[in-house]
Amino acid sequence: MKTSRRNFLKTASAATLGALASGYPRFAFGEDALEKIAPRADTIIVLWMAGGMAQTETFDPKRYTPFTKGMKPGDMWSTFPSIDTAVDNIKISEGLENIAKVMDRATLIRSYTAGDLGFILHSRHQFHWHTGYAPPQTVACPHIGSFIARTLGPKNPAVPAFINIGQRFDLGEGEELKAFTTAGFLGSEHGPFNVPFPEAAADSVRPPMGMTPGRFENRDKFYRKLVENSPVMQHGSSFQRESLLRSMDNAHRLLSSSAAKAFDLSLEPVENVRKYAPDYTPGKRYNSDMNRTGSYEAGNVGRFGLGCLLARRLAEVGARYIEVTTEYIPFLNWDTHESGHEKAANMKKTIDAPVAQLVRDLEERGLLDRTLVILASEFSRDSLLEGKPGKQVKDQVPVPDTIEDMKNYGMHRHFTDAGCVLMFGGGLKRSHVHGETAPERPCKTIKDRVVIEDLHATLYTAMGISPKLAYDIEKRPFYVTRDGQGKAIGSLFT
Repeated sequence: MKTSRRNFLKTASAATLGALASGYPRFAFGEDALEKIAPRADTIIVLWMAGGMAQTETFDPKRYTPFTKGMKPGDMWSTFPSIDTAVDNIKISEGLENIAKVMDRATLIRSYTAGDLGFILHSRHQFHWHTGYAPPQTVACPHIGSFIARTLGPKNPAVPAFINIGQRFDLGEGEELKAFTTAGFLGSEHGPFNVPFPEAAADSVRPPMGMTPGRFENRDKFYRKLVENSPVMQHGSSFQRESLLRSMDNAHRLLSSSAAKAFDLSLEPVENVRKYAPDYTPGKRYNSDMNRTGSYEAGNVGRFGLGCLLARRLAEVGARYIEVTTEYIPFLNWDTHESGHEKAANMKKTIDAPVAQLVRDLEERGLLDRTLVILASEFSRDSLLEGKPGKQVKDQVPVPDTIEDMKNYGMHRHFTDAGCVLMFGGGLKRSHVHGETAPERPCKTIKDRVVIEDLHATLYTAMGISPKLAYDIEKRPFYVTRDGQGKAIGSLFT
């Protein structure tokens, strides 16, 4: 089938409708049929670099080639110098000086290889990363956070097990992102609690200003009447209807719980907040005008940092799976189709301080060993190659014969044959590098390749979940890793 935005949405919609008819998602083979795995971690925090983070500009730098008017794109390697880190044999890119100081707590994968999905679409590769399955699928695939929420349950009954921070769904390719940011056939109660703006997270867990308790209860009753006419309640199975009602009850329980205070960043001392978002002032909102020049990224540097702070607070009160995204918006943030160097510089300002501070805070609170922190992106970038060697796909970015201005300085095309995943805690080795890429272009994986099913198997294993776990859907097993074939990368664990 030809891949297009229309076909993607059509297939996703059909799968969603199919999920409405599904019954209670039972283990396909019974828990006793699976190997018992001792969990090393209780919580996962995924830091999602949406848009395609170039490995050569971040955690796998090559030789530095400064801008020269008239230079050839093929002569453009890393557009930032490399810097030393806390580990003698690991260098990363300039602009990540804070992360460099905590690399002695890290495992760095340099050989993640994105799937061969044909024509490259960000939403398709993000779907693949977050579910473990390449779209389109005939069933509504659950997000990895939903698999974890359903399998392990909440750590704290008052706190949503799966919380998604920083992504809006009313712009760009929002509908495509919704296709995988869901519990799918597992039921609504295991879906994400979405917090689009971390600086306004407290608004998600309290009634609007001036809302009396009585009025709030009446509004809740009215909302439930509206829900009765929703597609789930009208056409869903009894399980899907009950799951939706349970999700509403869970949200109501959170509002009246003391754990709701974790969402309120105003309760955090301002000096602590500024360790994550240096430009923060109480009441600040991050909502810069969208344009492709690089100024949008510069104006939103602190937003992701507040998301990381919120993730730390939620981990402390018992959230199970937390994802914080730099946000996917076509042509913005890590989607560096132009002004790549400038945007990458601003995106590194966005992530450098908060990622390092999150690691330090978790460690100081005794949480890092039992929390797995993962920084990842859907694929990497290269100035010349679209796709991978031997499997090039249609070019989506015109690159001039010579680079005459800074607009074309930086990595632009989508490169799927290598990429970096940075991980901390969760029983993984420290000061460790896995995989290797070629020192000369194409900077492809040449050692210890990692594919999505094995990466997922590693994450599930860290959480004590078998990669062969399957749920029964449409009278067939649906595995948490593709066909149950994912194998944990044993060399990453201590």
